[in-house]
Amino acid sequence: MKITRIIESEAPWPGTWLLPNATYENVKKEADWLYPTFSDEKGKLRMSIHALVLESQGKRIIVDTCIGNEKVRSNAAWNNLQTPFLSDLEKAGFARDKIDHVVCTHLHVDHVGWNTMRKNGKWVPTFTNAQYLIGGTEWDFWSKSDVKDMRDPVEDSVRPVIEDGMAKLVDSNYRVTDEVWLEPSPGHTPGHHSVRISSKGVEAVITGDLMHHPIQCRYPEWDDTFDSDGALAKKTRRAFCEKYADNGVLVFGTHFATPSAGKIVKKDDSFRFVA
Repeated sequence: MKITRIIESEAPWPGTWLLPNATYENVKKEADWLYPTFSDEKGKLRMSIHALVLESQGKRIIVDTCIGNEKVRSNAAWNNLQTPFLSDLEKAGFARDKIDHVVCTHLHVDHVGWNTMRKNGKWVPTFTNAQYLIGGTEWDFWSKSDVKDMRDPVEDSVRPVIEDGMAKLVDSNYRVTDEVWLEPSPGHTPGHHSVRISSKGVEAVITGDLMHHPIQCRYPEWDDTFDSDGALAKKTRRAFCEKYADNGVLVFGTHFATPSAGKIVKKDDSFRFVA
């Protein structure tokens, strides 16, 4: 089992844009374990947008496909990007026609973008020989959304692969291989799931967006601007930390800055993330 990270972008973000409680003062209070890996000297949160490629039992599985190029987005920082993501993917040994499965933990804009690419003025599947595994609950919810910022990524990055017959709608405990399966983690979105990995006695989990930053291990009950069901998301975060703390499970944060992987440990009445 091998896991490779392909970074689309990495930078400090103003914390309060994502987590209203992540003020400069509150982030600086946690500097002893956040700085300099997960926060900068100005109290901003270091964040990453990346995909993870899993090699399992002869299959190549890409988890979450970032923002994508040439996508029109309301967030100026994400609008009409021109990044070397596909060439970086190929340099890492993964030609796009050699990907077997695409897994989307949920259908937000920064997790589906490279599902498609523009060709002759049309959005077509990027991974031409892959099966796209889309959460059925996610699709049912977001495909009917009338919120433009949510509808646009679904229309240009999800619907094309479904209409081309390349997608499979799955539930949130679907098994991809004997070593890789989905695990329900709702709240951030209605059908959000994480990805569990078990190979030769080593256990790992990919968070998806049940948490965006390690500070949410310390404060799982902090509000997250983009959670669709805040109360459920908070319960999911705390349950996730309780489940995976101090038991050797390697945690891959879908937006955690480099090195993006580590372990959750119990500390006082809460938790910390140790890279």
